[in-house]
Amino acid sequence: MVLTIECILLITLWNGINCFEIPPTGTLKLPVAEDDQSKPTKELNSAWNLFLSGFSSSFYVIIISEIGDKTFFIAAIMSMQHPRALVYCGAMFALTTMTMLSALLGYATTIIPRSVTLYLSGALFFIFGLKMLYEAYTMSSSTAKEEFDEVHMQLTQSRADDIETGTKTSDSPQGLLSKSLTITRNIFTPIFVEAFVLTFLAEWGDRSQITTIVLAATKSALGVIVGGVVGHALCTGLAVLMGRFVAQRIPVQWITFIGGVTFIIFAFSVFLGNPDTNS
Repeated sequence: MVLTIECILLITLWNGINCFEIPPTGTLKLPVAEDDQSKPTKELNSAWNLFLSGFSSSFYVIIISEIGDKTFFIAAIMSMQHPRALVYCGAMFALTTMTMLSALLGYATTIIPRSVTLYLSGALFFIFGLKMLYEAYTMSSSTAKEEFDEVHMQLTQSRADDIETGTKTSDSPQGLLSKSLTITRNIFTPIFVEAFVLTFLAEWGDRSQITTIVLAATKSALGVIVGGVVGHALCTGLAVLMGRFVAQRIPVQWITFIGGVTFIIFAFSVFLGNPDTNS
């Protein structure tokens, strides 16, 4: 930073001297506004760097938060019983909607002074980090399989309740509302809607949602959205393709531990940084 300021001062001084330099023709030499020409490029580079920062942070947080999470197992279990493409599209539609809503909520906090949002985000990162470390410490090696079985039992019970209560509606149209519902059912199949609703409800208030809000408040909201959607796409794709294998083999305890350490590092980077500079 000091070197940059010195360079700017030297360039300014040199241009000032050139303003009074008399060339051989006897006319004054006008300074060339090189800084004005390079200003759009600098702004573009700055915006790109902010986008990459938001993208990478959001992508990494989603990866370490969603593998082995309830939404992960919902997609994994439903894909074993229904077409994978429908389950994937329904889950991704829910996760994309949730990511965009969370990022917009975070972006809305930009009216609050930046120092307040930064320190608040640092406190949340620190709390989530401690919580994840505690979960990793108390977690057994079979926790992932137990949660997998728990979600499987909940989904099975939910379908049994629907059959007993007869929630299936009649296909005969009755008025404009019934016709609209019929068209909606043709576009959004029951499997798609089920994957969307279950994933959306499971994600609401989840750690990854709150983290997305915090990141969007301190970084590029667009970068956070794109990074979050890409991260969800990879995690959900992994769940749909090989969810049972991941539930039985992948060390969720270690992933949770690494996530807790990462969140605490994020917190210290916020507390030790300068609140007046962009991340």
